[in-house]
Amino acid sequence: MTVTQPQGFEAAGIAAGIKRSGALDLALVVNRGPAQEAAVVFTSNRAQANPIIWSKQVAADGIVSAIVLNSGGANCFTGPEGFQVTHRTAEAVASGLGIAAGDVLVCSTGLIGDQLDGEVLEEGVVSAIARLATDGGDDAARAIMTTDTTPKQVVVEGDGWSIGGIAKGAGMLAPGLATMLVVLTTDAALPAGALDLALRSATRVTFDRLDSDGCMSTNDQVSLLASGASGVTPDLAEFTAALTEACRSLALQLQADAEGASHDIAIEVVGAVTEDDAVEVGRSVARNNLFKAAIFGNDPNWGRVLAAIGTTSAPFDPYLVDVSMNGVRVCHAGRPDAPRDQVDLTPRATHVLIELHAGEASATIFTNDLTHDYVHENSAYAS
Repeated sequence: MTVTQPQGFEAAGIAAGIKRSGALDLALVVNRGPAQEAAVVFTSNRAQANPIIWSKQVAADGIVSAIVLNSGGANCFTGPEGFQVTHRTAEAVASGLGIAAGDVLVCSTGLIGDQLDGEVLEEGVVSAIARLATDGGDDAARAIMTTDTTPKQVVVEGDGWSIGGIAKGAGMLAPGLATMLVVLTTDAALPAGALDLALRSATRVTFDRLDSDGCMSTNDQVSLLASGASGVTPDLAEFTAALTEACRSLALQLQADAEGASHDIAIEVVGAVTEDDAVEVGRSVARNNLFKAAIFGNDPNWGRVLAAIGTTSAPFDPYLVDVSMNGVRVCHAGRPDAPRDQVDLTPRATHVLIELHAGEASATIFTNDLTHDYVHENSAYAS
C-alpha cells in the first residue's frame, strides 16, 4: 500500500543525519518510465520555501523523473544559500540517476529558518539511490514524517492500472493545500495536461477541505507522477474518481494524526446557495476556537456554531438554520431543539450537520478540536 505499487516506480527512505534523533529523514521516489508525465499543486502561501520555488520551475513542462524529500528542516527563509542547497540536492539526484536536474522535484519539511547542510543532503542522496527498490515505499513514507506519529499511505486499484501515495502532515493543516507533503504515483498512461486536471479536481474536494488548525504551510506540495508502465489509458473521469479516493484517504489519515487532537470533526454544510458558500460556512466553524474548545470538552455548544457562521458573507437566514451533532438535532430554525445531554461527543469521530435552507449546494470541511496537547506540542519544536 504505497507509492511503489504502480509499475515503473522505485523508492527509498534513509537516515541521512539531518534529524538529531537519527530517524529516517530523506526519501527518494524515482519514475523509471517509460513515461515521465507529472502534475503538481503547491501552497498558495506567498511565503514559499526554496524547494517550492525550485519545484515550480521543474513542474512547468509536465516532465518529472524523480522527487527527493527531506524532513528535519523546511529550507524556508534561508536566503540564497538555502536555494543553492535545494539546487545542489537536485543535481545530486540527477548525477546519480543519469537524468536532468530540471526534472527533479525537491520537497522539504521541518523548522523554518534553519539552514540545511548541503553536503549531508548530497551524501544522503547517494545512499538513497543505492537503496532504491520496488518495496521501498514504506521507508520513504517514514522518512518524510516530522511530528507525525504514523506513516500515511494508500493504494487504489483501477482496471489494469493503479494509484499509490504517501503523505506527511500533522500540524499546519489548512487549505491551499492543507504542513503537508504528498507524493502520488500511477502507472496509467495519461499526459501531463490530463493529470493536472485530475489532480486539481481531486485536491479541491480533499486536501483543500482539510482545515485542522487554520495554519497554512510554506512548503505544501502535492505531486502526481505517471509512468505509463501499465500501457492502459483510463477514462479521465474514472481516473479522477480514483485519484480523489486516494487523496481523500490520505487527507483523512492526516486529520486522524493531527497534533494533539482528540476529535476528528466533519462539518457538513447542506442547503447552501453555492458550493463556495457551503465551504465558507464550514470553514468559519472549523476555525472557531470556541467551538473547537467546546468539542474538546465534549460540550455540544451549538450556539458557537451559529455565532461562527454569522460572520460569513454566505446568503442564508440565521433564524432558519438547523444544527445537529452526532445525529442529534440540537438547534431547529435558530432555536433550541433536543436537549444537549442527548449528544454523545465522547467518540473521536464527530459529525456536525449545518442545514442552511437557502439552496441545494453542500460541502464538508474536516477539522479537529483544540486541546492542551496541541498547545504543548506547538510550544516547542524538536527535529
